[in-house]
Amino acid sequence: MKAENLTGPICVHAEAPVWSTSWGGVRWVDGDAADLVTLRDDGIHRLHLDDTYAAFVRPRVGGGFVALGARSLHLSDSPEGPARVAATFDLGDARFNDGTVDPLGRLLAGSMALGDAGAVGRMLRIGGDLASTTVLSSVTVSNGVAFAPGGSRAYYVDTVTQRVDVFDVTEGELRGRRGFAMIPEEQGSPDGLTVAADGSVWVALWGGSAVHGYAPDGSLIARIELPVPQVSACTFGGDDLGTLFITTSAQGLGADHGTEAGSLFAVQPGASGMPVAAFAG
Repeated sequence: MKAENLTGPICVHAEAPVWSTSWGGVRWVDGDAADLVTLRDDGIHRLHLDDTYAAFVRPRVGGGFVALGARSLHLSDSPEGPARVAATFDLGDARFNDGTVDPLGRLLAGSMALGDAGAVGRMLRIGGDLASTTVLSSVTVSNGVAFAPGGSRAYYVDTVTQRVDVFDVTEGELRGRRGFAMIPEEQGSPDGLTVAADGSVWVALWGGSAVHGYAPDGSLIARIELPVPQVSACTFGGDDLGTLFITTSAQGLGADHGTEAGSLFAVQPGASGMPVAAFAG
């Protein structure tokens, strides 16, 4: 199964795609540029955050969006911005990297170590009042996190572990962390992920030129090949939520890498996603 290039290499580090009808299509980040990029029927639109990095973005319950920068949380009352800094967080030798909204409308915002700082990242849970609680600590590169249909399980990636882990969700808390799928190093490293309505889990492989699909029991059921090495994240979207949108990155590649890295790709893998959860703040 191969994916179609929708945009060409318009980003350096495309990451964290999300589909929302509130902004009329698929939106993702161009990380080091601190831009939000949206693909709609009328073309590509960019919105810059007043920040040094853009980590991920989600819609808000009351309209607009929330976006996480390097260490700041940005809020907008409109899908098109502008956004304002509403909170900042002391992350030490780390910055925000990826995250999601849980079924209760709270942000789960993961961070990653800068340089050789080691396992200094965390996952914060940020409520609608913007107060935060540490959910996970001793994380090196916090990446994909997503919930199963019904919200009874959550899937999570700390990339350096080479695993996708799964938690039980009990009264909104993550419990019983355990391995779900192991990625051999020669196949790349797990990065962003998404969960389909049938419970299958779709994982981008950084350095692996692919997205893997896993059944709820952890068995490999699909491999989507990409013509670039660094596949960063994926999400379901489209009118029927049956299209898998896939971001790719040229981060760290030489100027002469000669690939389509930095493009947004799409494929219809035979599964459909779920509507995105909106932030309650």
